[in-house]
Amino acid sequence: MTGLSWNRIPQVQPQHRKWLSSQAELPDVLGSVSDNVLAYGNGRSYGDVCLTAGTQLMCRGLDRFIAFDKHNGILRCESGVTLAEVLALTAPQGWFLPCTPGTRYATVGGALANDVHGKNHHVAGSFGHHVRAFELLRSDGSRLECRPDFNTPFFAATVGGLGLTGLISWVELQLMPVSNEWMWAESVRFRNLEEFWALNVAAEAVSPYAVAWIDCLSEGKNQGRGILLTARHAGIQAELPVFREKPKQVPFDPPFSLVNRLSLTSFNALYYRQPTRPQGGLMHYVPYFYPLDAISDWNRIYGRRGFYQYQCVIPPEASAAAVAELLNAIARSGQGSFLAVLKTFGDRPAAGMLSFPRPGATLALDFPDKGEQTLRLFTELDAIVATAGGALYPAKDARMPASLFRSGFPHWERFSDFIDPAFSSHFRQRVML
Repeated sequence: MTGLSWNRIPQVQPQHRKWLSSQAELPDVLGSVSDNVLAYGNGRSYGDVCLTAGTQLMCRGLDRFIAFDKHNGILRCESGVTLAEVLALTAPQGWFLPCTPGTRYATVGGALANDVHGKNHHVAGSFGHHVRAFELLRSDGSRLECRPDFNTPFFAATVGGLGLTGLISWVELQLMPVSNEWMWAESVRFRNLEEFWALNVAAEAVSPYAVAWIDCLSEGKNQGRGILLTARHAGIQAELPVFREKPKQVPFDPPFSLVNRLSLTSFNALYYRQPTRPQGGLMHYVPYFYPLDAISDWNRIYGRRGFYQYQCVIPPEASAAAVAELLNAIARSGQGSFLAVLKTFGDRPAAGMLSFPRPGATLALDFPDKGEQTLRLFTELDAIVATAGGALYPAKDARMPASLFRSGFPHWERFSDFIDPAFSSHFRQRVML
């Protein structure tokens, strides 16, 4: 798996790989490359934003903590530290990541470069909003310390900049205080999309975290049925349960995808009917934020051909109609996803020039690679997204057309002025050149 993206599409092999292990070696490494170099973290990106046919800089070895101010919740660490390692250090001491994606195995550098978002964008924005500073190494030997108020253009270009502005060597984060490692989580079933929109508005008014699983194969009056999961960090408790992870593993690559119409229909029916907790209850942060991390190598269930993730954002005024249209197209195709997630973003301005989160609704789905059949579906979905004025998420893309990228990210030409001449990716080659 080393050097591939999480979904294994496309399979771009670099000419060279250089494993980095210390800050001291970075200037010499960057000085020895000519072009088409790219940093690579822990391989949790989808698609080709982390892939290059040139030299891949393997940054997972940059895994040291530099400083932790436990009184003010300020952490500085190297870019190869994972979010899991951050939380293992800080959560027991009363500090939590103010924004986290759906896996804790992403690196801090990768989270910054993709400006990842979580279940709480409506109150906390994206990862970049909580970055106090970082150091950017350029191929010309320059070292830029960037803050929101210092080297501001490079800060805005690097947050969400897909690793194209240079190598992020360290990052300083502002964490958020928590009383313990537990959440007060609630879940409620809804019968269709109309119910979801109403429930979600009410939930976001009182809950910092909100996300819905939906049955993307349901149709008619049940279209978009699902379960809304909301949560807040638990306050001080007299007594807390003991949490022990029970990791599972997909031990091998099946010759074909285990995700198909039959398995999806059965899974979705069972998942929709699971017991809910409308009154709430305690849940450790790991299963709430990172349910798939409990299954090692879960990407194998899609077989050796891999899978695509399709994540879009639709402006508020078009969200209800466009999401319904997207689900209609998916249901007609029979290529549904059991990982179908629907949530809304708040109004906070983007942290970076290429940041994906913006006001509106975002729908994320996984699809096994069925070749032309799947690509035809995506062409249909692209047209719906484009007509609605939406965008696709570069961090989870392996095939979007350049026209959709450019319409969805109108600052891309301004961003191009900050790209390091030596840095490139397969994604950049597809959509920016």
